[in-house]
Amino acid sequence: MKRATLIFNPQAGQLNMAAKVEPVVNFWRKRGWRVALRPTEAPGHATELARRAADAGVHVVLAAGGDGTMSQVANGLAGSETILAPLPIGTSNALARELRLPRPQLLDPNAPIEASEALLAGRVQQIDLNFVRSQTAAGYALLWTGIGADGFLVQQIEPRPAWSKRLGPIGYSIQALSVLHRLPAMHAVVQVDNQTVETDLLLIVISTTRLYAGGLIALSSSALFDDGHFEVSLFRAGEVSSWLETPRAGLMARYLTAVQLNLQEWDPGVINLSGKRVVVETEPKMPCQTDGEWAGYTPLTCEIHPRALRLLAPPSAPAALFTQPGVPLDDIL
Repeated sequence: MKRATLIFNPQAGQLNMAAKVEPVVNFWRKRGWRVALRPTEAPGHATELARRAADAGVHVVLAAGGDGTMSQVANGLAGSETILAPLPIGTSNALARELRLPRPQLLDPNAPIEASEALLAGRVQQIDLNFVRSQTAAGYALLWTGIGADGFLVQQIEPRPAWSKRLGPIGYSIQALSVLHRLPAMHAVVQVDNQTVETDLLLIVISTTRLYAGGLIALSSSALFDDGHFEVSLFRAGEVSSWLETPRAGLMARYLTAVQLNLQEWDPGVINLSGKRVVVETEPKMPCQTDGEWAGYTPLTCEIHPRALRLLAPPSAPAALFTQPGVPLDDIL
């Protein structure tokens, strides 16, 4: 019999998670799957649960939650034959936006079932993972690693209080606005393969995907999940913000607007690079994040691990996200 494990974070999203995942379990069971339901109990527990499932030969692990939960599950499945099936039920759903999976909506309580239908008709893609080592942490990033501004925001905001989680993205935005005036700048040396950049920066993003910030910003129009390369975006601190803190939030807003309008090539404050290995050293030490989760401080090294994860992508996922066509789930099982 086909076996699946559904791992969910009871604290993810805005509403009762158990009530959302139980219909999903029943949906998969009615289609011939033996499904085990596994709630997480602490940070990092999803990784342990996923690793146990892979060791037990489970065919598919459904990761129900936001990008953080999916990243933890990916860490547990990296290098195994077990397939990650993303089931978006969290606050941040960048991966779901990339794959064009149905996402949770207040007016669409059936979104998890619709996502399950799409996944069962999907294809298995082998995608790259980013192995990250910071001064205090090591592990895989599924989507992106950020150093500087977004690492600072994660450090200040997470873990989020219950009221913020209930409000979803609005709650996150309220918290972020309260600390934007304190965004730090850094003097950084960034080595991408044989290229080295030394300058003052606000933010460094190392990504294997196109979307960023919960999927709300298109950071790259050409990134691929399985091409064996990172996309590296450097956002300069600027001469003014090097001595005056207040304009830094405005400068980041300018950069992200340019990125969203695909005008970053015309902005001298944005540097775009590509490579397989990235080494970052900063002064002072800067906070880091991976997939929206705290990841320690610089110095930091990222190395691409090609095709390290089997991902179940729905038919709605753009073919242009991958170099390979993928294999239908039914053909594998």
